[in-house]
Amino acid sequence: MHNYTIAQLRKMLDAKEFSSVELTQHYLNRIHQHQDTLNAFITICDETALQQAAEADKRIQKGDIEPLTGIPLAQKDIFCTKGIKTTCASKMLDNFIAPYESTLTQQFLNAGAVMLGKTNMDEFAMGSSNENSFYGPTKNPWDVTTVPGGSSGGSSAAVAALLSPGATASDTGGSIRQPAGLTGICGIKPTYGSISRYGMIAFASSLDQAGPMARTAEDLAILLNCMTGFDPKDSTSVDHPHDDYTTQLNQSLKGLRIGIPVDFFDDRLNPDMANTIQEAIRVFETQGATIHDIHLPHNHAAIAAYYVIAPAECSSNLARFDGVRYGYRCNNPENLLDLYRRSRSEGFGAEVKRRIMVGTYALSSKVYDACYLKAQKIRRLITQDFIEAFKNVDMIMGPTSPSTAFKLGERCQDPVQMYLSDMYTIAVNLAGLPGASIPAGFINNMPVGLQIIGHYFDEARMMGIAHQFQQLTDWHLQVPSNFK
Repeated sequence: MHNYTIAQLRKMLDAKEFSSVELTQHYLNRIHQHQDTLNAFITICDETALQQAAEADKRIQKGDIEPLTGIPLAQKDIFCTKGIKTTCASKMLDNFIAPYESTLTQQFLNAGAVMLGKTNMDEFAMGSSNENSFYGPTKNPWDVTTVPGGSSGGSSAAVAALLSPGATASDTGGSIRQPAGLTGICGIKPTYGSISRYGMIAFASSLDQAGPMARTAEDLAILLNCMTGFDPKDSTSVDHPHDDYTTQLNQSLKGLRIGIPVDFFDDRLNPDMANTIQEAIRVFETQGATIHDIHLPHNHAAIAAYYVIAPAECSSNLARFDGVRYGYRCNNPENLLDLYRRSRSEGFGAEVKRRIMVGTYALSSKVYDACYLKAQKIRRLITQDFIEAFKNVDMIMGPTSPSTAFKLGERCQDPVQMYLSDMYTIAVNLAGLPGASIPAGFINNMPVGLQIIGHYFDEARMMGIAHQFQQLTDWHLQVPSNFK
């Protein structure tokens, strides 16, 4: 059962080939079987999942069926789930039971989907390798000595290892696309504001965006249909017409104008990675697409701008975790100041502390204009570069990451090298554009991701383009040998 896509499972559930309870139990068994190896989950929801599956079976019997009714899915542990622990992979929230449901998880509940559990991640979504989790690192199913990417590494590993047919994730600077690329699955960060952030624990509010992970572009489209929509509870939610993201899956690639940023193909990109990406893009060319070199003049400044803006927002958002209202509290504080200081120093991990300190400094009066204000100006220039590019091309394509998955521990002592893992994804978040990663080949038996960047609210066409690519290739069908 675990070898089928969401679209295939829908047909099989409707045909009564098996029940949602049977399907859910099968996935739960696989999760428990491989948890010690991969550490993909923080919380496994056996009892809740089987109850939800039983309810879904009743709906299916009555004919009250939506595309995700009875489909088991995994939720990243950044989304609040009422009555179930929500930790953000931090000691700070290790004892936090959310008193309400996030809009995103509520949409899945309304659709009759089943929650298998909450997936592992980098603490407060800060990281590119899933090594910053309080609960230990997640391993890449293709090679358990390597990272699955981050911060949504638990979700990507769960989907890649066939522990779940799909999963939710979040992307602040590449945290959906980069792990999707490193584990050989599909993932999309939609246009900023298209999915509600209500109940998603904030890292950087102007950059964070939820999105889905799955094995195929068709499954991403199905998941997006459930996830998107205006939410009055979220001040960053955009009131935009809700597309059916499956409507353009069968569109032709003929006449598609693909922009290739020459800035991406420099000496920082692994040569084998460059060749693999270029081979993938040639597939589109054989179907009538045209290739155009483009320039993104300010892309080189994206990482510098991001690591001012994101930590600044992190510093503000994480100020609420002070040991007073909820979350971790130190033992026997001497006074209020000691409570604040020790609760935060004991509750946060090293990377979170680093970013809080950087952000606090960037917002200080002495350097605000030189750091934070300048970074925001660069952000605007980066956005304008993309807008200009889309006047001449329909889609932009390039590598998702500069290399395949790196070894566990390899970059932990070098934050700059770790940050460069997201060098091709960060600009998309700064501009608020939609970006996806789909499997495009292998180098030394490790997956390579092709990044597709679209114009605002052009996700349906992006999914169609990705789906057509997957009709011509089989990279997305490859499964790690130990998890078949």
